[in-house]
Amino acid sequence: MGGLAQILVEKGHQVSGADQQFYPPMSDQLQRLGVEMIQGYDPTNLPAADLFVIGNALSRGNPSVEYILSYKLPFTSGPQMLGELIEGRQVIAVAGTHGKTSTSFMLCEIFQHQSVDIGYLVGGVSQSIKSSAQLGSADIFVIEADEYDSAFFDKRSKFVHYHPDTLIVNNIEFDHADIFSNLLDILKQFHHVIRTIPADGNILIRPEGDNMSALMDMGYWSHVHKIGTIETIAIDMTKNILSFGNEIFNLNTLPFNGMHNYQNAIMAMYAAFLHGVAPRDSFKALESFTGVKRRFETIYHDQDFIVIDDFAHHPTAIASTTATAKGLFDQKILGIIELGSNTMSGGFHGTDLYKSAESLDKTLWLNLSSTSNDPHELTSLEMLLEELKRHLDNFGVILIMSNKDSKKISDPLIELIKAK
Repeated sequence: MGGLAQILVEKGHQVSGADQQFYPPMSDQLQRLGVEMIQGYDPTNLPAADLFVIGNALSRGNPSVEYILSYKLPFTSGPQMLGELIEGRQVIAVAGTHGKTSTSFMLCEIFQHQSVDIGYLVGGVSQSIKSSAQLGSADIFVIEADEYDSAFFDKRSKFVHYHPDTLIVNNIEFDHADIFSNLLDILKQFHHVIRTIPADGNILIRPEGDNMSALMDMGYWSHVHKIGTIETIAIDMTKNILSFGNEIFNLNTLPFNGMHNYQNAIMAMYAAFLHGVAPRDSFKALESFTGVKRRFETIYHDQDFIVIDDFAHHPTAIASTTATAKGLFDQKILGIIELGSNTMSGGFHGTDLYKSAESLDKTLWLNLSSTSNDPHELTSLEMLLEELKRHLDNFGVILIMSNKDSKKISDPLIELIKAK
């Protein structure tokens, strides 16, 4: 919604928005745009508007929603509005359970390195790209394509509205247990978007895994590119190289680490290749990629401690993040993992969730949802702070993983470190 606000401002519209809470980095971006941020949903605070765009976090019973419905005010969903705004452009949609934000920003980095004024909308904030969205003047539009539903009145996944010419599917795993009953529900939504891709369009997949095979077995009508194979583009971790046809690139020159990041990179490079960018130019651009905020972002360091913030909130993502940390640091690592998503706090991942952090030296599990029935989970920030006071001196790296506002964890943690 913040990215959509950016694009609407660029098109000359006056934009305001209401939310229960605003926090960085998106709140900083909205403030720079001059977007009025309205705290809470009291309908008396709603401005007069030509159109109300209702986010998918809101449902019936919300005071603002009830007001809009009662007075028959014009409304739409964010994905529908965005789909209308980008109609007719060459859309590259980045989908999948993990890696959407990083892959999308890698694509933006590649095209901008070629001085292509692309449009884009990404659900995060880059370290090197000035905002999370822009309208752009070029034909290409890059979008992070989320499988979450569009609105309380439109339960289709957001990406159904985008009609991509090129669809990247990084991976598919069960997530969003609040709206999907099982993996088949998610696969059906991914197949809906595959049905919208033109015959001369492209689908980029990582072919390994039953879930990807199951998706493609449902049918497709476009060009399919199996990424990570010698026929397309591949990574050889034994030699630390990336190969694209006859060209070889040294992974050591990239400013990021971890197999998951390399997999994001080759998806971005191949999609850019399909849209006219030579592999060597893409790789050169990625050598300048400084990452995404809250994706393995170092937010504090001194001679004794390093604090890293990451958005991981699924067993696969947590395992990848922890593996990257273990490969980078010799110090003992303390993990703080918030069970922030409905899928995590509801226990839908089972024991896989706790196993995903086994490589860390110690993990503190924070569950603020009031649904915890595990005695090992900490159910308040006060409990977390007491644990940190007891154990902090035994660790050199603290790795925070949360898909919520991580500053509620990092701010008191950093204060505790500075007080030592």
